Amino acid sequence: MSARYAVLAGPFRDEVVVQRSRFLTTLERIESIEAAEEFVARVARELPDASHHCWAFVLGPPGSTAQVGMSDAGEPSGTAGRPMLNALVHGGVGDVAAVCSRWFGGTKLGTGGLVRAYGGAVKEALAAAPRAEKVDWAVRRLAFPYARLDALKRLYPRHEVELLDESFAAEVEHRVRLPVERVAGFEDAVREESAGGVLVRPDPPLDR
Repeated sequence: MSARYAVLAGPFRDEVVVQRSRFLTTLERIESIEAAEEFVARVARELPDASHHCWAFVLGPPGSTAQVGMSDAGEPSGTAGRPMLNALVHGGVGDVAAVCSRWFGGTKLGTGGLVRAYGGAVKEALAAAPRAEKVDWAVRRLAFPYARLDALKRLYPRHEVELLDESFAAEVEHRVRLPVERVAGFEDAVREESAGGVLVRPDPPLDR
């Protein structure tokens, strides 16, 4: 199955202050549990003076709960990791980890205040973070007569096909990439347009 969904465009940070306590949320795209753990450790090393480094992560598409993790990191049980995870699950972004680093400001927030602060900090960061799209790509090579060139190029935008390489010899050869879920429809369209006159084959080194 092809996976296509919103992800972070890059690492992102956002800070909120609640009753003089600072909550600095760091977001990062991840691709494994190990990457999430390394990310949490890296933020803790970078900000050693913070009182707590609470964290949560979600692997998979937005809303998925099959692979998740969280930690209150010394805060009262259920006041940090759980609200952070809830914000991630409902944040519309997949494959994401969050570390919320807190600097205590001298005023105790209570359990309810902590839940609102940690969950709200992650929610705000997700709302502000730039997004991209995760796409599983397939790579194909096409060989065809010169007479088919213009017609094929008109097909490309309809199927989100990106031309990677083009060469001209006895025939024209194109190396293209397109989303996995578009492959079947594109190949059908090529066959229909060319009456079988275009050879389409996978590009094994990169078609994965």
